[in-house]
Amino acid sequence: MSIQLVTTVAGLRAESARLLRSRNGVSQGLVPTMGALHEGHAALAHTAVEQNDVVVASIFVNPLQFGDAVDLDRYPRTLDADLALLEEQGVDLAFAPSVEEVYPGGEPLVRITSGRLGEKWEGASRPGHFDGALTVVAKLLHYGMPAAGLPSGSLPDGSSGAALPAYRAYFGQKDAQQLALVRRMAADLNFPVEIVGVPTVRSDDGLALSSRNRFLSDEEREAALVLSRALRLLEERANAHEPLDVESAQAMIESQPLVALDYFDVVDPGSLEPLAENCRETPFRGEALALIAAKVGPVRLIDNMPLSS
Repeated sequence: MSIQLVTTVAGLRAESARLLRSRNGVSQGLVPTMGALHEGHAALAHTAVEQNDVVVASIFVNPLQFGDAVDLDRYPRTLDADLALLEEQGVDLAFAPSVEEVYPGGEPLVRITSGRLGEKWEGASRPGHFDGALTVVAKLLHYGMPAAGLPSGSLPDGSSGAALPAYRAYFGQKDAQQLALVRRMAADLNFPVEIVGVPTVRSDDGLALSSRNRFLSDEEREAALVLSRALRLLEERANAHEPLDVESAQAMIESQPLVALDYFDVVDPGSLEPLAENCRETPFRGEALALIAAKVGPVRLIDNMPLSS
């Protein structure tokens, strides 16, 4: 079955409901994207298709999360290639609305606020970014909510009425701060959705896949590998129950002249607060997340690595 493209909220709701009913479906998945899709997005779509009866992927370049109009205009729009990738993974519906469809009255006067969790790390470098991202994610979560249930009288416990299908939304671990914020938003505001994190997809040389990688020259791409090498070094030390010694890993990054480090630290996975102990001399224990951001040439890259021992 070919993927179906819809461009309106009404069309999305009608078609997803039709598919659920026709399949007697009990679950629906949403994969929010900004397009320019790569194998990392393919992993999100593949996971969603494996876990749900109906899967919707959204393609929308959200102007609210771009602080620079030039950056917004520069963001690649590759709809035909995106649809082909999603169809290959078995996605049922692609929702590609216009800006006017998502923001019919212009930019919204009321927005989701990311709070303290969104003011650090990426939020400190890109003020307002997460407010814009959460605002559109909130809207997309509403748009993609399943509208159909099991037929009346068919509930597993024998009771009457219609069962609400399970609802899941899929986000990449590469955008670790965004994933943490979406999970908090869903929990704090009681969204009826399970937020599923999908592990980062990397190229063979270790570079985390990103739509921005296409803007790197060959020399810059080679230089960018120091980011994943530093993260792997911390992962190896954590697995070996050794001190993390973040400073020595940071020195390795700063020795690369084409890389300008923004931040590099080890934080609590839930609060994103730096660990109370920097594990410079004491063995690492527990769970943590190593975060990194840097400009490589003109391109800003982010990456992260879950740590455990």
